[in-house]
Amino acid sequence: MTNPPVALGNTTLRVGRIGLGCMGMSEYYGGTRDDASHIRTLHAAVDLGINHFDTADMYGLGHNEELVSRAFSDRWNKVTVATKCGVRRGANGEVLDVCGRPEYVREACEKSLRRLGRETIDLYYQHRPDPNVPVEENVGAMRRLVEEGKVRFIGLSEFSAEQIRAAQAVHPITALQTEYSLWTRHVEEEGILQTCRDLRIAFVAYSPLGRGFLAGAVPNRDALDANDWRRENPRFSDEALKGNARFLDLIRDIAIRKGATLAQVALAWLLAQGDDIFTIPGTRHIERLQENLGAWQVRLTPAELAKIRRRLPERTVGSRY
Repeated sequence: MTNPPVALGNTTLRVGRIGLGCMGMSEYYGGTRDDASHIRTLHAAVDLGINHFDTADMYGLGHNEELVSRAFSDRWNKVTVATKCGVRRGANGEVLDVCGRPEYVREACEKSLRRLGRETIDLYYQHRPDPNVPVEENVGAMRRLVEEGKVRFIGLSEFSAEQIRAAQAVHPITALQTEYSLWTRHVEEEGILQTCRDLRIAFVAYSPLGRGFLAGAVPNRDALDANDWRRENPRFSDEALKGNARFLDLIRDIAIRKGATLAQVALAWLLAQGDDIFTIPGTRHIERLQENLGAWQVRLTPAELAKIRRRLPERTVGSRY
């Protein structure tokens, strides 16, 4: 298996194009927390050649950053860790709002640094744009964190093409993190991906496996734990799962011919969309890490990629959120 490190955008950061999203180790995807097991998975990821790890202050109300810190406290030199601010939650976990005010950005950064046990954050994202704060003001606050040495590089998550350009005018943006997969392709249609390419901004695709659906892990809603947030997600209603089975039919046909798994085909398709695309599939299990890295062995020819495009359903049943 291989996951060669390459430059992340126009920076000195070098990471493998397959990273690891850590959110599910704290909440959202059902089950219970098992920190010891998850730390073993994080260590295994490094041993397998993964060096790009993604977290956020809102994941588990800070638990996820603390977990990452415990896992990597003796191996920071081997990993690049990205975290995010912007989504504020209440004491009971309820989402309060999105905030990009300068004083909040500074406070959130300092709290993340304490939880991570670090003096500098490698890559710091604004998790969502604040509709009440100009992008220039939001990113200006992040720029000052870079100037003070608290942050190395700045990222954005789920920003529009126009907002990305406004942010880039204030300070170089290293990466845009937004959902992108076979069943979520709005970044192509809305000019977001092209804007990143025009500005030499790396694109980090989250949920590349459609929150497990494209890997065949969710045959029906009954397969989800009672505390799994996907039970309330429009794409995981019984009607949507049935309507979106067309995606699985397409992926399964390719997987059979390639001797690969559904997840490997879905990831291979994403990696084939451009060398500037990175991805952070989430998992809590070592065997899934190994499976995901196996996507590098799935080669899709230009003719096969064109055929996939022709067969892709034009629309996905159910909104993303």
